[in-house]
Amino acid sequence: MRFMVMVKATKDSEAGAAPTRELVDAMMAYNEELVKAGIMKGGDGLQPSAKGARVQFDGTRRSVVDGPFAETKELVAGYWIWECKSLDEAVAWVKRCPNPMPGPSEIEIRPVVDFADFGDAVSPEADAAWKRLKSEVGDNG
Repeated sequence: MRFMVMVKATKDSEAGAAPTRELVDAMMAYNEELVKAGIMKGGDGLQPSAKGARVQFDGTRRSVVDGPFAETKELVAGYWIWECKSLDEAVAWVKRCPNPMPGPSEIEIRPVVDFADFGDAVSPEADAAWKRLKSEVGDNG
């Protein structure tokens, strides 16, 4: 199963505070463990929401809202894509993670939807197109 593992933002990350050298070293050691175990498939930190935007949809209308966004606790400061046998395995790996923020923090784990989970909504043509696109971007998940 693939999982998106999200490091939730804090006031510090939204302010653009740089991590300490010790935290960077600890996170790199942790990432190396994840890669050696075959768990980590990708991931990155994200810039503060002040440097981003949201596109809101209402039928055919689109509107753009520039950051920053108000609810810091609802924002993501970084992410990984992991391949694990189960949610329990992903939770066990997250428990080994260094605290990614200087103070209290939270990491959310969400299973990635498999295209097959959409059932009858997926035509054979859409299924073939999705497999081709994933192959073109090098995603074997």
